[in-house]
Amino acid sequence: QVPLVESGGGSARPGGSLKLACVVPGSITTPKCMAWFRQAPGGEREAVAVFDFDGSTNYADSVKGRFTVSKDTTNRRLTLEMRELKPEDSAMYYCAGDRWGCTLINGRPSLVNSDYSYWGQGTQVIVSS
Repeated sequence: QVPLVESGGGSARPGGSLKLACVVPGSITTPKCMAWFRQAPGGEREAVAVFDFDGSTNYADSVKGRFTVSKDTTNRRLTLEMRELKPEDSAMYYCAGDRWGCTLINGRPSLVNSDYSYWGQGTQVIVSS
């Protein structure tokens, strides 16, 4: 299956910023839910931001207030703006999408669910002085 296409990873100093983008190829049905996950070496994959295209978002506590997820009007491009980066933000970041809406828990997109139809191949983020 054609993967989602991530871009924008790279290196930054602590306190710096990076912006990731994820594009949904034309052969894939427009998603109704998209998310950014990350996985550090030796760690487990975790959701950092989830966007239900009905309008609600949810963020992991570790990134709340520093990361912002947004989409364009076509619902085929998802962006993750990362500010005040910390060394612990270093990881491979993956974009995920689903043709169904996000799983909701208490009305908010779930950070626990990882059952997405589409995934990207990842973009590396390294935060180091």
